[in-house]
Amino acid sequence: MKPTIAAKPTRSGGLRINQTTVLVTVLLALALAPVVVTDSFTLHSMIMVLFFAYMATSWNFVCGYVGQLSLGHAMFNGMGGYVSVLMFTQLGLSPWLGMLFGGLLAMVTAVLIGLPTFRLKGPYFTLTMIAFAEIVRIWIENTNEFAGIPLKGAEGLIVPNHGDNFWAFQFSTKLPYYYIILSFLAVALIATAWMERSKLGFCLKAIRGDRDAAEALGVNPTFYTSLAFAISAFMTAIGGSFYAQFFRYINPERSMGLELSIDMAVMSIIGGQGTVLGPLLGAAILTPIAEIARGEFGGGLLGLHLVVYGLALMLCVLYFPKGAIDPIRKLYLRFFGGNER
Repeated sequence: MKPTIAAKPTRSGGLRINQTTVLVTVLLALALAPVVVTDSFTLHSMIMVLFFAYMATSWNFVCGYVGQLSLGHAMFNGMGGYVSVLMFTQLGLSPWLGMLFGGLLAMVTAVLIGLPTFRLKGPYFTLTMIAFAEIVRIWIENTNEFAGIPLKGAEGLIVPNHGDNFWAFQFSTKLPYYYIILSFLAVALIATAWMERSKLGFCLKAIRGDRDAAEALGVNPTFYTSLAFAISAFMTAIGGSFYAQFFRYINPERSMGLELSIDMAVMSIIGGQGTVLGPLLGAAILTPIAEIARGEFGGGLLGLHLVVYGLALMLCVLYFPKGAIDPIRKLYLRFFGGNER
């Protein structure tokens, strides 16, 4: 089911839902947003919305289409962040290069994990992913140095200030960061839209519908899910590199903790998993709520935003099982009498 909307006349006088047109319109609107938004705080909040939209889209690339729930994606986020920061601080290599190495490490790790774990069904895959991610997080949290590499354990790593320097991924204003994460999100959304119509997308949907039937028709579930998982891990690691360079600090709890994995999954599910724009919608709904909850009640009610996530997820499952993108599509069809494409 296509989740996006655009107007195009048909012979019957109705309107067609054109996903490409809507995707371009949304990205263009986001690109022009800083013209209206000028204050630093609002721009920072918009950057966080785009960041979580990107992370949810990366999660959705495999989990939303194959129907597996991964709560270990934060591990790949941490890999991207730590590799780019360490290559920058220890070797003097640009974070732009470091994020690629972090992405490749995440891809290899995803393949090594995915080959055996994607054979698991039901909650066993989810539990296995949590276990892998927590093992890596706890190990880093309790390791000050490994093979001469300073990890600094729970203390985390600080990125040294190099001023306004493009190659150091450091800028004096937030505007460049906004357009960088928007570019990352645009690539992720376009890749998802392409995948949806490719052989990979059709195979993932077939696996989600009936794994045994898909296998009987010649689809190799382990191969296709592992391929999508590797791409998803690469994209997630790129996001982790951005996060580390944006805040110029990384630690295992925030960058590799279970909370971040939950953020990605819940935003995608509430927005509409298995759709192109669903994760973006989910991030636009939940990120501001989470930021307000942390800012207003973080001191006395730590973790309140997770309670809000839980309530939002329950309401979504009860009233919008296909995600918040579904009623928007239905409203369009009701008022404009269109049909899908």
